[in-house]
Amino acid sequence: MLLPNKTKYRKVRKGKIKGKASKNNALAFGKYGLQTLDAERITSRQIESARQAMTRYIKRGGKVWIRIFPHTPVTRKPQDVKMGSGKGNPEYFAAKVKPGTIMFEMDGVEEVHAREAMRLAAHKLPVKCKFVVKQDVV
Repeated sequence: MLLPNKTKYRKVRKGKIKGKASKNNALAFGKYGLQTLDAERITSRQIESARQAMTRYIKRGGKVWIRIFPHTPVTRKPQDVKMGSGKGNPEYFAAKVKPGTIMFEMDGVEEVHAREAMRLAAHKLPVKCKFVVKQDVV
């Protein structure tokens, strides 16, 4: 599972995920990518589950890049605790993604295999996704 080595603050406020992605919105490493169409928090467990689904399908052929990282700690209070008495403890880490963010990239496999692997990965994520292909510039 992905999680940061060190964080500046232990607890972070929720905040809003506004606008479209201006960074991380184009393919940089691979030929194929998985792009999000929604704004959402994606947990480190969901990222790992999607990565496993992709690598299992392509049978360790090709290369997969994970373009998102879960920096944001998400807190939760214990069960059966009354209202008040402060904020809960950090439970897991999440990545905030905006619409248009490239989450995963892949190269070294045929398009049909990449498309199916990304489809399987998209089922593990809480956002609507789109398969994108790098346009060859001639």
